Amino acid sequence: MRLIVASSNIHKVKEFAALFQDDLPFEVCSASICGGMPLVKEDGETFIDNAQKKALALRQVAPSDAWILSDDSGLLVDALDGAPGIYSARYAGDQASDEQNVDKLLEVLESVPVHQRTARFKCVLCLIDPDGCIMHFTGDCEGHIAKFAAAGTGFGYDPVFIPNGYAHSFAELGDAIKSELSHRALAVRSMCQELQAFDLPSA
Repeated sequence: MRLIVASSNIHKVKEFAALFQDDLPFEVCSASICGGMPLVKEDGETFIDNAQKKALALRQVAPSDAWILSDDSGLLVDALDGAPGIYSARYAGDQASDEQNVDKLLEVLESVPVHQRTARFKCVLCLIDPDGCIMHFTGDCEGHIAKFAAAGTGFGYDPVFIPNGYAHSFAELGDAIKSELSHRALAVRSMCQELQAFDLPSA
């Protein structure tokens, strides 16, 4: 069975593929098998709104037997009253790069002391099965924002987000640790647990 990720972000598709449990019978695919991800105006007021809009848009052009998975994720910084939140991907502008978004965040937080830089990554997944049933799953990862961006792997705000219990950013910690701790990993774990109750074919 195919599970198609409603995203044009190849990093996100690869991350989902790596996070899925081996005993679930899904082939994780990108929206490219549907001709690409449809253009969606992410103007919802919540992560759930935007995740569902993306999933429903892809379902319109996807094979009828496919499962559709979308997510809306963001960084919520307490000192900024939850910003950038749903605007995380375009914090520095609609066409902003990851580096530009990170630079803006560090600039805004420049005068904020370390103990007040608490933040969390939040992920909301929207899963639509072939019958059209819509399900939502969430994951949160608590941490704080570093003073400077670190080199390493990862994308988005990974270079400046330090998860609780660690002294290094997600970018420095690497994929193995991130796959255990991240907001997306926790949301996927919740989803996989739920799917175990479905009468799915064997992997």
